[in-house]
Amino acid sequence: MKAALSDELNTQHYAPVEFTFRSAMSTKLFTANTPVFRCLKTFHNAQARGFRGGAASLGSVNLKGRSFLTLKDFSSDEIKKLIWVSGDLKQRIKHEKQYLPLLQGKSIAMIFEKRSTRTRMSTETGFALLGGHPCFLTSQDIHLGVNESGKDTARVLSGLCDIVLARVYSHSTLKELDKEASIPIINGLSDLYHPIQILADFLTIQEHYGSLSGLTVSWIGDGNNVLHSFMMTAAKLGVHLKIATPQGYEPEKSVIQEAQRLSKLHGTQLLLTSDPMEAAHGSNVLVTDTWVSMGQEEEKKKRLKDFHGYQITMQEVWPNQTGPSCTVYPGKWRRWTMRFSTHPAPSSSLRLRTGSGQSWV
Repeated sequence: MKAALSDELNTQHYAPVEFTFRSAMSTKLFTANTPVFRCLKTFHNAQARGFRGGAASLGSVNLKGRSFLTLKDFSSDEIKKLIWVSGDLKQRIKHEKQYLPLLQGKSIAMIFEKRSTRTRMSTETGFALLGGHPCFLTSQDIHLGVNESGKDTARVLSGLCDIVLARVYSHSTLKELDKEASIPIINGLSDLYHPIQILADFLTIQEHYGSLSGLTVSWIGDGNNVLHSFMMTAAKLGVHLKIATPQGYEPEKSVIQEAQRLSKLHGTQLLLTSDPMEAAHGSNVLVTDTWVSMGQEEEKKKRLKDFHGYQITMQEVWPNQTGPSCTVYPGKWRRWTMRFSTHPAPSSSLRLRTGSGQSWV
């Protein structure tokens, strides 16, 4: 059955291609030398899935051997290719029930210094759906930074698995792993960036609207790692970005400077304000995140006070209905982007976010 499917894919829709990640520091080994990853379905089918533009214009993009620490390192076409491939895999595996063992015989080491229900389940499920073997590693399972340096950990894992996804406290940990490893490193979250979540966010937004270029996304909340990744990505996709954060909770200055450069380069608008209503006005999509992230529990009382008025409620949503169609988008649904499994956000739902939880309307 597998051989028959492989022959069918070879003859009908795909050209053989190596889809790998590569670090600038070294040649990496994570390779899916299979007839699937290029996803050369027709442009008509791409449009039918809600994608205006598809693999035809992105066929020359080569992601071979790349690590994935931040979207800052990826061009517009490279990001579009990642989103397109994710959407295509979602269509084939979830909706068409195709069996695509692209990662058969491969293993992924999942280092989790910080806990996460969604990141763990989506990574394990997605990798397994593609025929690979996930290995979950917590701080109690390995000696990263304790009895074993990051350098030693990177070298050991390079000899035992094909790729590493690390969810860490410090972005410097990821940079050290990437420098010393001979396999690609994926950022599952760090204090500076959260790129896999933003890929999933933009995949969902594109599925809803059919195109990203020209849309306006508004971020209302903390100037955190999730926002940083939005700022490194939006302009490259032709998306205008409006940001409202309380005073004292602005994004990192270096990230602001790079976002301003990208906005100017790609001809998009970038607004930074402390007024949530100003940021929400005329927007297509409203996005927020928790006000108290892991490791900030001692700041909870202060943060709840400081973020009063930054909650996304119907007050922010309804004024936009006289202008562009506005979707309140719940974040953290990212399983098809870097993990290649599925859990799309309900596009018509509203998330009421507080510092300690969320509810759906």
